[in-house]
Amino acid sequence: MKSSDLIVLNALRAARQPAVVVTEIASGDVQVLTQAEALAHGLVDEIKPRLLTGKSGMVGVAGAEYFIQLHLPPPRLVIIGAVHISQALAPMAAQCGYDVVVVDPRTAFATPERFTGVTLQADWPEQVLDADPLDAWTAVAAVTHDPKIDDLPLKRALDARCFYVGALGSRKTHGKRLSRFAEAGYDESLVSRIAAPIGLDIGAANPAEIAVAVMAQIIEAHRRRPLGDLDSAA
Repeated sequence: MKSSDLIVLNALRAARQPAVVVTEIASGDVQVLTQAEALAHGLVDEIKPRLLTGKSGMVGVAGAEYFIQLHLPPPRLVIIGAVHISQALAPMAAQCGYDVVVVDPRTAFATPERFTGVTLQADWPEQVLDADPLDAWTAVAAVTHDPKIDDLPLKRALDARCFYVGALGSRKTHGKRLSRFAEAGYDESLVSRIAAPIGLDIGAANPAEIAVAVMAQIIEAHRRRPLGDLDSAA
């Protein structure tokens, strides 16, 4: 790989953008592709499924052999709300390989003693997300049950095409949320991406069980994204 290719690759990784390296075995030619370039490449049928799995490997096409290497951003979970569910969810997500950020402006809840080993931001979500924007490789779980804190990051998550967007609350609470989002101009088809009530329906009855249900739903969303989602996020 040429130094210019390495510069491009490192820049994409620093920007949390997917990179695909295609090497033709016979010639040794190397291409470093952005996601958009990869989805327009002649090997798109081989590349596109790998953008979901992250699995590199050899492929043979039209008598030629290629090695396709994936460099995907590490999945990230942004938890809005330093509540009991978050205390169980944060370490669980970290164990699953997620970079975890917990955001809550309420300093009585957002304390280092309650959240060890993860990034804790005791600021309003707007401040945090302005400095570190969401992207398609991020999951957002809003669990404060307070629209003053939850609504903005949920809207940002929809705008950024985050692969998972979940919100705590009953169906009645979510109905009111849908009305607020509709008044703000959000299309029903877009708002329908919010998982609410949050988590898989496993009959969870306490914060730890709810965290299990949420984490399972996040993993499912990450591993089973429709291929079409890649086109809209490119």
